Amino acid sequence: MTVRHMKIFIQVYRTQNITRAGELLHMTQPAVTRAIHEIENYYGVCLFERINKRLFVTEIGKQLYAQSLHIVDAFDMLETGLRNWDTFGVLRIGASITLGNFLLPELVSQFQKEHTNIKIQATIANGTNLQKALLDNQLDIALIEGGVWEEELHTEAFDRDRLVLILPPGHKLMSKEKIELIDLLTYPFLLREKDSNGRAFLDNIFSLRGITLNPIWESASTQAIVKAVSLGLGISFLPEQLIYQDIVNGVISTREITDVDLTRQHYLVWHKNKYLTNTMISFISLCKSVHPANALPIE
Repeated sequence: MTVRHMKIFIQVYRTQNITRAGELLHMTQPAVTRAIHEIENYYGVCLFERINKRLFVTEIGKQLYAQSLHIVDAFDMLETGLRNWDTFGVLRIGASITLGNFLLPELVSQFQKEHTNIKIQATIANGTNLQKALLDNQLDIALIEGGVWEEELHTEAFDRDRLVLILPPGHKLMSKEKIELIDLLTYPFLLREKDSNGRAFLDNIFSLRGITLNPIWESASTQAIVKAVSLGLGISFLPEQLIYQDIVNGVISTREITDVDLTRQHYLVWHKNKYLTNTMISFISLCKSVHPANALPIE
């Protein structure tokens, strides 16, 4: 199998259509079909099932796609490096919401001061979408808070934060001597959306105690949740860094939970088959040099 075969296969996989793949590759339909058949015949596999004039990828086809993406990417980077070894490069970085708001801008700014010819493409999204983008080779590296569950992804810890309970100012829990997780269950929850790592972290914390969370609000917006809590619509848990100033300014209040640790680990994540360029290695080293932010004192 050649790199050309892989590029044709990848395009057919993405479009699920021989004709459309040919148009994108500037090839005739018979030429695309022949390339797919050459792979199938040589290895004795079926990459696509052809049913009612439609293509359906097989399990072996899915495996080949995952592997081919990173081989083709490595080859393209090799060619780019040979042709433009001292002129430019692109690093595609993803970050989950908290890290994208709090840490990524500082990292990118510092990195580009030392790598002026490198172009950074940044994507901020929830953990589920970032992991999918890494699997589809749409990102080189991602910074993700909380857990990573895709087996094809490599993770390395580099920082941590914690979630904190936020309450409306003057909430009755503020006068309680000690607050435990069970004390919160009589109040309405306003939480992040289910695909976010923060929500998954909280769901796991509560499920370990046999509790299923049923929030009255779900939102991808931190500020929407903060606003709703400040108006007394419910209580929530959010990353400390994102709501520090709102607490200092008295927009919302906070209290410590005594029977649970809400500290989360952050991870640098990339595909296990990803070829690490010197640029990527430099960015990884920069991230690992970051120290955790000072904790907010909670009383």
